[in-house]
Amino acid sequence: MKIFSATRNFSSSIPLKAITTTQAYSTTHSLSSSAAQNYWTHLQENGSNPERTLHKIKHKLDTLCVSEVLKRCAVNQPLLGLRFFIWSGLQQPGYRHSSFMYKQACKLFKINENPRVVLDVVEAIRREGCLVSVKAFKLVLNLCREAKLANEGLWVLRKMKELNCRPDTTSYNVVIGLLCENGDVDEANRLIGEMGLVDLYPDMITYAAMVKGFCEKGRLDDACRLFKAMRGNGCSPNVVLYSTLLDGVCRFGSSAKALELLGEMEKVGGDCNPNVVTYTSVIQRFCERGWSMEALSIFDRMEACGCAPNRVTVVTLINELCLEEDLEAAYKLIDWVVERDYVSNSECYSSLVVSLSRKRKSEEAEKLFRRMLTSAVKPDGLASSIMIRGLCLEGRVLEGFYLYNEIEKLGCMSSIDSDIYSIVLVGLCKENHLVEAANLAKVMAEKGIQLKAPYVDHIVEYLKNSGETELVSRFTQRGRSQ
Repeated sequence: MKIFSATRNFSSSIPLKAITTTQAYSTTHSLSSSAAQNYWTHLQENGSNPERTLHKIKHKLDTLCVSEVLKRCAVNQPLLGLRFFIWSGLQQPGYRHSSFMYKQACKLFKINENPRVVLDVVEAIRREGCLVSVKAFKLVLNLCREAKLANEGLWVLRKMKELNCRPDTTSYNVVIGLLCENGDVDEANRLIGEMGLVDLYPDMITYAAMVKGFCEKGRLDDACRLFKAMRGNGCSPNVVLYSTLLDGVCRFGSSAKALELLGEMEKVGGDCNPNVVTYTSVIQRFCERGWSMEALSIFDRMEACGCAPNRVTVVTLINELCLEEDLEAAYKLIDWVVERDYVSNSECYSSLVVSLSRKRKSEEAEKLFRRMLTSAVKPDGLASSIMIRGLCLEGRVLEGFYLYNEIEKLGCMSSIDSDIYSIVLVGLCKENHLVEAANLAKVMAEKGIQLKAPYVDHIVEYLKNSGETELVSRFTQRGRSQ
């Protein structure tokens, strides 16, 4: 009686919604598995031309069902699995393959490593004539896009024409995008010309891929020519397309041309108005090319246009000013953005600490870092890790441990690199600071931080020599269990 009562009370404590949700998922999963088994059995029994009869199976298709069938086919029947994938993507109005399913198919059938399977499935479609349609070929093209198969995508496009399936703009865009990513912009450009011969017109996606492709190759004249031509075809550029061209000009052109194009965007306004990503990208490219004064002018310009900088904008400029050893300007910039609440003082000063450290100005970085702690400005995990690691590398392990304690008091240790604990602990053991080592070990145990394998032997050796058997036992158990 007591057992029954306990069971009843336990069951009643579970929310009805939780039970319903769990049962619903279980039921759905069971139905999907059952459907997958039926589809799988049918494929095994009708492997030569399964598409003609698959529709007789009256199960609703969903992601779980399709995924299960693909997994079973992936073992040794990839072609059959791809044929099912294409068939299932054409059947029910309520189901269409998600981007996840395309990734899943490419992964299961290793299409990147075995692109021939794409050609084989198209040949099977041609030979048996059961799935010959524009929609079916677009599913194959989407697989090519996911697997980044440019040559195979072009081959599929050609096959569509052979089989009297007229490619549409979307089909061309997939192949043009693949070719541009592969660096074959000339072939992609020929496809644009081909589109005009069959009364198809490039759209924004076409032009974006081509402009980016030309810019990646450093062919700015071709990119600008196409950019102007698109207006004549009734396609107005937006901020994304402008920004793509602008990025190319910043990388391979002159600062004057970049500023001219940026001014054009500001003048046109509307959908072409530059945003924080646009301005930040220009600043980054200018800094990469050593145009720091021009980069700072862009920063002033975006403020004048009412576009607030973000963390990436500010960090880029801080790093550049550090490289040029203009710390006064860096501090002024930080004061300016913090005063306007664009970026927090914690983010700004942490970035400055990182930049100074990478510039090997460790003394200046340490002074700034300690001022942050004194002023209760919380450093981020990267800055904290760099400072503690630096002190340990300089042989100042005890100072590194004390700095760790100060950071811990501000509650900033949660994002620190876990290796730092091991580095400090090894150093403390080497220098025979066993009290501090024991304290740190206790903290590590409380936080569940485990030693990395390379550190375990060193620490155990030092502790054994010092007679700290309890600590030896603790770290041996934690280290070996990893």
